[in-house]
Amino acid sequence: MDIVRVYTGPVGQSHFEDIDVPLEDLGAAGQISKRWPGSGVQFREVGGDYLLDYHTAPRRQLVVNLTGSVEIEVGSGDTRVLGPGSILLAEDRTGQGHISRNVGGEPRTCLFIHLDDA
Repeated sequence: MDIVRVYTGPVGQSHFEDIDVPLEDLGAAGQISKRWPGSGVQFREVGGDYLLDYHTAPRRQLVVNLTGSVEIEVGSGDTRVLGPGSILLAEDRTGQGHISRNVGGEPRTCLFIHLDDA
């Protein structure tokens, strides 16, 4: 399963990394990853004019996009558009951070899954 990670590099600038989460084949029960320890879940809804300038992640967390799309921009100018069903591993808790902006003017809903420190 593929997810996008945003993390702080050595000079305080955020970067993207594509991560493949390994899944174990359980036969008829499907495929499943190892457990990621965490401490809470939050639900979020933002309007179609959403724009959050440079900010860092408040904690290590997974952001699961449910509806709508978001564009994430890091300091180098690189961007990623994450649509419904996409997962972001937010780990840029220090440095410049990233920009989050709405795509398409539609409201967006997402799920924050708080993770324990790695």
